[in-house]
Amino acid sequence: MGHDDPPRHQVVADDLRRRLARGEWPVGAKLPSRARMAEEYGVNPNVMQKAQERLIIEGFLEGRAGSGTYVARPRERHRMTRSRPWKSPGGGPFAGGTAEPDHIGAWRARTQVRTPAPDHIARRLGIEPGEPCVRTGYEFLADALTSQYCISWEPAAAAGSPTVPAQRRPDTSGAVAGRLRSKGIDIVTTVEVPRPARATREQADLLGIGLGDLILVIERTYYTGDDRAVETSDIVVPDVRWEVAYELAVAGPESARSWAAEGPARPGGGARRTPGDPERGPYDTL
Repeated sequence: MGHDDPPRHQVVADDLRRRLARGEWPVGAKLPSRARMAEEYGVNPNVMQKAQERLIIEGFLEGRAGSGTYVARPRERHRMTRSRPWKSPGGGPFAGGTAEPDHIGAWRARTQVRTPAPDHIARRLGIEPGEPCVRTGYEFLADALTSQYCISWEPAAAAGSPTVPAQRRPDTSGAVAGRLRSKGIDIVTTVEVPRPARATREQADLLGIGLGDLILVIERTYYTGDDRAVETSDIVVPDVRWEVAYELAVAGPESARSWAAEGPARPGGGARRTPGDPERGPYDTL
């Protein structure tokens, strides 16, 4: 196996997932014994055990003590609409669009003050590497499971009092933008760059998924009207439980012409007009 090849149990799990999708075993059916399936795939029984445990975590299989492994009834994969603000009271700063009406959740956060900005964060914020930032880790729960977690970085100068934890900072709209506005910082544009990835060990442990499972990493940055980045985040979503959708409102022809005439793209590709403003841009983003 080459250095970049996936682990053997991941290869087996991927193939079993395809066989389950084809309906080779119906819902409720018992799978052949682990030893027999390991022999079929030419792997050690421990490899087969890890592959099946992964599919149990994903909801494709269920293990019954003393009985064996069975095909589970498929879990519902929920939709996370990033462009829809979450209206529920007490919503966290990254809850927007995550909790649909039947999946109300909670959030928790931990803040570290005056954390030096690593190189990639400094580039996104337009500051020097090592400049002090407020670093906050957020975890958002839905249906008692982690639906997403986020690492947020704000330049210390823009973050407000560095001694105030994220949970207690002013948060007038249930969002980071609302809290920053309460400090006199007007957020005009949000740029989000979604990137598929495989979960690291740390990410897998936080999200309750398997190592190497599919995740979506959303690189999100808030900008003021003068194109100053005042917050950037990496939002991580487990693909097995959530799909991410973006709702874009289509404006009338006058707004579209105004956008084309007045809204040149800022360096890096993000538009700098106010999202949702009919006189500034035809799109409504979070």
